[in-house]
Amino acid sequence: MQKFLLWVDRVSTWVGQAFAWLIVALTALISWEVFSRYVLSNPHAWVFDVMLMCYGILFMMAGAYTLAKNGHVRGDVLYGFFPPRVQATLDLILYILFFIPGIIALTWAGYSFAGESWAIGERSSIMADGPIIYPFKTFIPIAGAFLLLQGFVEIIRCALCIKTGEWPSREQDVEEVDVEKLKEMVHVKDEDIAKLDELVVAHEAAAAKVKS
Repeated sequence: MQKFLLWVDRVSTWVGQAFAWLIVALTALISWEVFSRYVLSNPHAWVFDVMLMCYGILFMMAGAYTLAKNGHVRGDVLYGFFPPRVQATLDLILYILFFIPGIIALTWAGYSFAGESWAIGERSSIMADGPIIYPFKTFIPIAGAFLLLQGFVEIIRCALCIKTGEWPSREQDVEEVDVEKLKEMVHVKDEDIAKLDELVVAHEAAAAKVKS
């Protein structure tokens, strides 16, 4: 079971990291349009829509990745103090009552929107011959499917945690800097930092006396 959970994590991670490269394309597109607009005096009406679509695809396709890393925003003022079994029970209830129905609705509605968009060859109405929209709408059900798969994995994790009292491991990825781990890596202790602070204060006091 754990191998399956980590496999889904790896899939979500790969998808999220692959589509993260859109931020490079988006940055290049914005930079080029700013240069074209203000230096060459040649703005392009379609760029705004393309930028929105790039950002929308990036945002949607990163959803499963963020869920796999447990990175979505949560109100953990009290949640963080609960034991793992209570956390897992609350998560399980919320996944079943809200997450799964919501993502199923998103996937189904997205599938309908994408189908209609492909059927009519939908284009943006910002200009007479605006950029095509149906490829963008296709990513709505795709993102929903990845989110749904990751959501079922999280439900299994909740069930395992309720049973064992510990959260199952996750696929590791880039994390924020852990100060304590950084101290261990460079062999620095809190006492050393305190002594350094004292030296800095003493040096500043001595420099102030010299100036006076």
